[in-house]
Amino acid sequence: MSMDMNPASRFAQLKRIESSTVFQTVVISIIILSALTIGAKTYDLPPLFEHSLSVMDNAITIFFLIEILFRFAACPRKSRFLMDGWNLFDTLVVIGSLIPLDNSEAVLLGRLLRVFRVLRLVSVVPELRFLINSLLKAIPRMGYIALLMFIIFYIYAAMGSMFFASVDEELWGDVAISMLTLFRVATFEDWTDVMYATMADYPLSWIYYLTFIFLTAFVFLNMMIGAILEVMGEEQNARQAQQAHDERDEIVRQLHAIQRRLDELSNRD
Repeated sequence: MSMDMNPASRFAQLKRIESSTVFQTVVISIIILSALTIGAKTYDLPPLFEHSLSVMDNAITIFFLIEILFRFAACPRKSRFLMDGWNLFDTLVVIGSLIPLDNSEAVLLGRLLRVFRVLRLVSVVPELRFLINSLLKAIPRMGYIALLMFIIFYIYAAMGSMFFASVDEELWGDVAISMLTLFRVATFEDWTDVMYATMADYPLSWIYYLTFIFLTAFVFLNMMIGAILEVMGEEQNARQAQQAHDERDEIVRQLHAIQRRLDELSNRD
């Protein structure tokens, strides 16, 4: 029996190791340890402890470098690995972490990139990656909702400047200031104080505030949530379809392997 392993089998074995629970758990644990190390460095520590943290930080950097190289080796198509946004992000963060911290000119950049290593949790944990991908794809739809919200803000700010400038010039002096005041109202930051001040001169001004709050805090918020949930549903369907496609490809690959094995046995006979 030949001990040689064909490339497809070798890549499949490396991929199984990469996708294993043990491998993922170790990587996540190291990322969390890296986050704790970064947080510990913000405190005043004894020199011995600082040295230990530096050694640990270097060890974590080496681990991440080995992990990226392993994932790169486990990918049959190298160009596909680099075209994946998350893989590219991980690679850039790991390469940036190689910047020596003893170089005064690059120390700030090196520390900043080490902070971004915590974001690798997003690329490692599929559920977090799913949420971020859904949020990014929902941005165009949310942009139109934000534009509509800006229009409502502007209309209400113009109305507020017209009616309430005489009540409080600091809050309603012009459209820009009025929009800041309305943002305060929309975030419920002492908005009743603003309302009661205008109700002294305009008793029905509560209608102005309640309709604005209803539009911004309820209607637009629910529209934002709805847009995100819709994209998440589409992403979930796409992910399930991709999983079904991958499983089908794996079954076909196994059938081809069985067929080749049967052909080899028949040729021996």
